[in-house]
Amino acid sequence: MPKVTTFLTYDDQAEAAINLYTSIFPNSRIVSESRNGEGGPAPAGSLMSASFELDGQPFMALNGGPSFSFAQGFSLFIDCETQDEIDHYWENLSAPGTEGQCGWLVDPFGVSWQIVPRVLSQLIGDRDPEKAGRAIQAMLGMKKLVIAELEAAHRG
Repeated sequence: MPKVTTFLTYDDQAEAAINLYTSIFPNSRIVSESRNGEGGPAPAGSLMSASFELDGQPFMALNGGPSFSFAQGFSLFIDCETQDEIDHYWENLSAPGTEGQCGWLVDPFGVSWQIVPRVLSQLIGDRDPEKAGRAIQAMLGMKKLVIAELEAAHRG
């Protein structure tokens, strides 16, 4: 089967982004790096590309120049078991990024992330439409998702 790896292309911020991401996620590391040489498209010694892992998941990154930027239609989804996990990722990825609605944020490098509790799909997918609707309405009123508030809304 083909292996699919997320490839992130930055203007010139790939190294800073990789360093931030690998400091936040457990079981993360920089696997390999390619640096620009003399006469390259960027200053000698600066990062050209790298492969890295976030919690064991492979990624690649490239400094591609100013024609590259990220759009909201692409996001990285973090499935969180606990509120502590949500808080950890939210605090570390949103500062100094931009907080969005419903568990979405944009990190300082322009990458969109969804930080979502695993229980959310059960709450908003409940067969009881009133319970599901209350959970959805609670979610729509939040930026960072709070499990206890979602569960309280679900219960009514």
